[in-house]
Amino acid sequence: MKTQELQLLYIFDAIMTERSVTRAAERLSMTQPAVSNAISRMRHVWNDPLFVRKGRNIEPTSYARSLWDQVGGPMFALTNAVHATQFEPADSRRKFRIAATDVIVELIWRQLIELLEREAPGIDLHAVPYTPEGTHDALREAHVDLAVGVLNHHDHSLRSSWLFDGGYALAMRADHPLAGKQITMDEFLEARHLLVSMSGDAHGFVDSYLDQKGKSRRIAATVNHFSIVPEILRETNLIASVPEMISQDCGFVNGLWMGDLPFDVDPTSLYLVWHARHDRDPGVIWIRDHIERLLQERWHDVMTNSPCGRQSSTR
Repeated sequence: MKTQELQLLYIFDAIMTERSVTRAAERLSMTQPAVSNAISRMRHVWNDPLFVRKGRNIEPTSYARSLWDQVGGPMFALTNAVHATQFEPADSRRKFRIAATDVIVELIWRQLIELLEREAPGIDLHAVPYTPEGTHDALREAHVDLAVGVLNHHDHSLRSSWLFDGGYALAMRADHPLAGKQITMDEFLEARHLLVSMSGDAHGFVDSYLDQKGKSRRIAATVNHFSIVPEILRETNLIASVPEMISQDCGFVNGLWMGDLPFDVDPTSLYLVWHARHDRDPGVIWIRDHIERLLQERWHDVMTNSPCGRQSSTR
């Protein structure tokens, strides 16, 4: 391969990573006209448009996506081989984008920011919205560095580390007609339910269980974050099946009755997920190790030392 083509691949990789000529130019310390000229040369050399305008951003063609699937990993490995020894937390000016739900942010973000202020004051930490399908694509396309969540499917491009398994609890207002007792399956199915859905779909893990039993419940309302759930439950007749981890949070359960579901649902496994291109990135490894440690410590603390307890009947 000619040196010119290697240089074009380096610029191409930056454009695919940033999905913006402006951001790619900043990443490469080049001018925008220089990057635009490089794109023109790419189109001539590879005989494909490569990028088309989509609003303020650019959208890669099928050829560009296919090419990046082949060269993205090797290009990162080459860059990492050259710069791997250059990561020093105290001196780093990197920016890490982590896909996480508001529950995860609530669990560890304060501790993580305090750690960065002590050990890596130049590092920026950005939480971005998490959705199971969208986040996996974001990892593959380098829009985020890490994700914390479920892993519905795996492929050769994603790596993961198991964090913990979490069950579910039933939540409703303290004076709800169903509160204070073990509800039956019929009562559960007849109730109006609130569901936290990151994707917007009115179907969750509990619904997957009910599908297997040939049953269904009424999802009367959905929200896309957990923090609003207590307020809604305290003011309505809705009930919600929530992660067990939340049921141990005093701020969450205030004014609510927490009980057991009328059936057993398999616990949900939570993972820390990253792309294979970051396997040997010392910066990502550093932040990944801290996130994993903090989450597992907080999980253990929440589940074993919560002062709130659970109000439930034994089935």
